[in-house]
Amino acid sequence: MKKISFQDTSFRDGFQSIFGARAFTKDFIPAVEAARDAGIKHFEAGGGARFQALYQNVGEDAFDMMDEFRRVVGPDIRLQTLARGINVVALEAQPKDMIKLHADMFKKHGITRIRNFDALNDVNNLIYSGQCIHDAGLEHEVVIAMMELPLGCTGAHDPEFYIKTLRDILDAGIPYSSICFKDASGTCNPNKVYETIKLARQLLGKDVEIRMHSHDTCGTGVMQYVSAIEGGADGVDLARKPLSGGTGQPDLFSLYHALKGSDYKLALGDGIVDDQIHKIMEANNVAVECLKDYEFPPEALQISTDVIFSPMPGGALTANTLMMRETKTFHLYDQVIANMSECVSRGGFAASVTPVSQFYFQQAFVNTVNKSKGLDTWAKMTEGYGKMILGYYGKTPTEPDAELVKIAAEQLQLEPFSVAHPGVTCAADIIEPGIPKAKKLLEENNLPVTDENIFIVGALNTRGGNKGIDFLKGDRKIGVPKKDPNAKVASPAPAPAANTSNMAVQNTNNYRIGLNGQSWDVQVSTLK
Repeated sequence: MKKISFQDTSFRDGFQSIFGARAFTKDFIPAVEAARDAGIKHFEAGGGARFQALYQNVGEDAFDMMDEFRRVVGPDIRLQTLARGINVVALEAQPKDMIKLHADMFKKHGITRIRNFDALNDVNNLIYSGQCIHDAGLEHEVVIAMMELPLGCTGAHDPEFYIKTLRDILDAGIPYSSICFKDASGTCNPNKVYETIKLARQLLGKDVEIRMHSHDTCGTGVMQYVSAIEGGADGVDLARKPLSGGTGQPDLFSLYHALKGSDYKLALGDGIVDDQIHKIMEANNVAVECLKDYEFPPEALQISTDVIFSPMPGGALTANTLMMRETKTFHLYDQVIANMSECVSRGGFAASVTPVSQFYFQQAFVNTVNKSKGLDTWAKMTEGYGKMILGYYGKTPTEPDAELVKIAAEQLQLEPFSVAHPGVTCAADIIEPGIPKAKKLLEENNLPVTDENIFIVGALNTRGGNKGIDFLKGDRKIGVPKKDPNAKVASPAPAPAANTSNMAVQNTNNYRIGLNGQSWDVQVSTLK
């Protein structure tokens, strides 16, 4: 019998995939305590959108949340967070001093392991960030990002591509404690998962820890996990009721059930899940009670097979639908998802995971609006998508469509990154230090200059102003999806000059697209 370890993602990816990362710490801490008492030894406890969303939508300090998580579980539990390569927990590339500060601060606030990915699978974006995580005394889990390509597309995201990426990681000498294959959209064909993990095991040998992360968005998450385990994976990510399935991770009990009669058992500390089933059931019921006042969007709880053809991650899917409901554009959702396929197929095959999934969605949203108004589909290039195909986030797995690159260069008035910065392989190398700027901003606002505040200000600088400064000055907007009529729910910011009632949104050229606490004002117009 081989024991398969698992990370409980309920309280990070579960929140992101269902509530857009918006959940109060006080509401879920009793569920953490119950999970601890049930014997669970490995939790995802922060990072990703659960960093910026706390400041921008929950009115809480993410470092305080991590401290409380550590206090509750005690000193010996593995707590893990998610980082986006050189973006760390921001949506924009960070300077090197902020990348180092990220690792130091997360170590200080009780984190054990950081999973570190780059959406473009550009290994140059993982070298420095991975070294900082390792140097801070944390476990570095380095990632290969996966997804299924739209119909008819080839050239990346097959087992050979993933193993080449793994070889590039090994050749770069990046220190790591474990390897994770991360499918944020949950769309990879299970046979491809099996072949990839099998090849990785052959390359890495028997002693390297290999983990698999996926979502149940299109209904194949458990089958992916069984395939990964049979291919040689040591561990998987699982969530629990009521934060599992649908756009979240496969459920712990679903995989437990699928493995019955096999040579594999889900591990629980030194024992196995079989021995603690009733305690885990009790912990699940505590979580249900804790979250009884939260609104669960229906699309978070169901299978969406459309994402097989337009890979939209679970965490981004619900954040986007929340935004579209707030702006009364939800009627466009199915069209946007369909139009995402072209954005992926012509964009160079970067993996659909933050921030690239946002870029795909934003561009597909604008393209959808263009079509509805009878304009050319690509009449407007969004900044994120345009900068991505111009190389400002790294090198995409394949060359983006030349016509779109030309449109992006003209509209954004930017040369391709390789032309503007010849010989530079990582965007972090050309960004001026962030700590001095953050210190100055804190001083100008008469705020304490601490390492935590420096990082908060650096990570929360958005197009709409510095949300970190707003938070530290007490401007704490609450937008948590609770049924409780006494819970404060922030009113969504209206799109500038837009009337979004019914289809009146088509009578204006201005739109506000928001996700994970950031918003982008987009103007759609015919090019002359």
